[in-house]
Amino acid sequence: MAAVSLYFFPSSAFSSFLCFVLLSGVSFAADPFVSYDFKVSYITASPLGVRQQVIAVNGQFPGPLLNATTNFNVVVNVFNHLDEPLLLTWPGIQMRRDSWQDGVLGTNCPIPPRWNFTYQFQVKDQIGSFFYSPSLNFQRASGGFGPIVINNRNIIPIPFPEPDGEIIFIINDWYTQDHKALRRILDSGKELGMPDGVLINGKGPYKYNSSVPDGIDYLTAHVEPGKTYRIRVHNVGISTSLNFRIQNHNLLLVETDGCYTSQTNFTDFDIHVGQSYSFLVTMDQNATSDYYIVASARFVNETVWQRVTGVAILHYSNSNGPASGPLPVPKTDVSNSWSAMTQPRAIRQNTSASGARPNPQGSFHYGQINITNTYVLRSLPPTTINGSLRATLNGISFVNPSTPVRLADRYKVKGAYKLDFPDKPFGRPLRLDRSMINATYKGFIQVVFQNNDTKIQSFHVDGYTFFVVAMDFGIWSEDKKGSYNNYDAISRSTIEVYPGGWTAVLLSLDNVGVWNIRVENLDRWYLGEETYMRIINPEENGQTEMDAPDNVLYCGALRHLQKQQHHSAATSMLNGHLKLMFSMLMALLPSVFTFF
Repeated sequence: MAAVSLYFFPSSAFSSFLCFVLLSGVSFAADPFVSYDFKVSYITASPLGVRQQVIAVNGQFPGPLLNATTNFNVVVNVFNHLDEPLLLTWPGIQMRRDSWQDGVLGTNCPIPPRWNFTYQFQVKDQIGSFFYSPSLNFQRASGGFGPIVINNRNIIPIPFPEPDGEIIFIINDWYTQDHKALRRILDSGKELGMPDGVLINGKGPYKYNSSVPDGIDYLTAHVEPGKTYRIRVHNVGISTSLNFRIQNHNLLLVETDGCYTSQTNFTDFDIHVGQSYSFLVTMDQNATSDYYIVASARFVNETVWQRVTGVAILHYSNSNGPASGPLPVPKTDVSNSWSAMTQPRAIRQNTSASGARPNPQGSFHYGQINITNTYVLRSLPPTTINGSLRATLNGISFVNPSTPVRLADRYKVKGAYKLDFPDKPFGRPLRLDRSMINATYKGFIQVVFQNNDTKIQSFHVDGYTFFVVAMDFGIWSEDKKGSYNNYDAISRSTIEVYPGGWTAVLLSLDNVGVWNIRVENLDRWYLGEETYMRIINPEENGQTEMDAPDNVLYCGALRHLQKQQHHSAATSMLNGHLKLMFSMLMALLPSVFTFF
């Protein structure tokens, strides 16, 4: 039950939490600070009944909740206790003006083993459900991930009645081999094959039939009858799309990737790798028994993949007995490929709701803006390039620069990367390269993800959200624009693209920096299916991009600039910061008490 207590909290708990961070930030900036220590290390666990090494954060698997509010400054001091370099990334957190904090190899040097690095960023004008995870060395396959919640400010109402509580579900496919073993499989030129199971909050399946071994620890979510909960679900897996459902309960979709949606009821919902969703679920069933919570493999041969199913238990406080019978099955039919798109096409933006600011989300009329550039990014099945298995976008398998791009710019390191990424696929030989998109600041671009691979993929853009205006099967062409949704398309940062299909998105390039575009399917990402956009303001005056932080790490051609880290000094600096915050808080208390 530890995982449930970690991720379950009544709505009233936010007010007492926010009271502290609001006070602690008063003396530092216009917006409050919230600080975390993340100690990333190996622990031994048996989520599928097999003892294995997993990656924990602060001894927890999955890691702890990072909880903030719109415009808060977030400080995360990461201690790397692994035996290899580490970076944490924060998909969907836009890092406005500050790609230095993004946590991917194109923008950050890795944190060496036994070192620490402090990320500091602002969750500027954002709300919603996100997660953090490692971005290097296939480490996400072993853990290191956890949820992020960005709450609305009190003056901005949420577009639904305040729920009675929240429950967070981290779902993911899982192998009983660790990330190093899985890496070796890919490096040998083989595919990973079928996962060994699906985890829900780091735990294996409830024994719903004889196929599940005895003794597996499963998750139980405790709820009260008649109450409504906000259920946040994150697919942090390797490569498997998962269908999420709760037996006999409806899922009212209200938010995805930080954008409020038009509210639609579903009996089950497909959540693809890297995606996050919020649902309202009312506990309106009788208590004759518990109910199944299911996350099962999707867009595969579901008979063969039956073992790739996660099962948890929803337990009413007055339940009369255990869950029983067969698992509920998805209502949508993915054997009919055209009907598979019905659900994602139904996800629309709630144009009457405020987001992080007190103006309607639909007030930005994206459909009336002229498109300045179009990029068609085509993925192909992995193939051998220079003797190694590689994945590509537009025929290029990306090789990460040894010197991060903005550091290379700052110190004029020549040859670190190229700005010649093709804006559409050509019939050229596949190659390894450091080719990136030379994007234009304040451009309004169209990106078409064309999936010519054999399995469904999720694509993500760091630093931005984009409007998902269309998806279909076949080959995209200019005449498809006539079918675009130019009014209430959902704005998000991670979108699925069906095999043999395409998805078109629009985004406004107003966030200066270097931003990763990647497939979230971890095997394809590891094999090079990514690139970057370099967006520079030619009239930069310090207002549109932050400078490198004082604690920036150096590597590659600049490794000689890196000073040896003194761990006691770094820890003392953090403790001193916290002590200063505490002393400021204590100094404020007399004036605070006068209000009572």
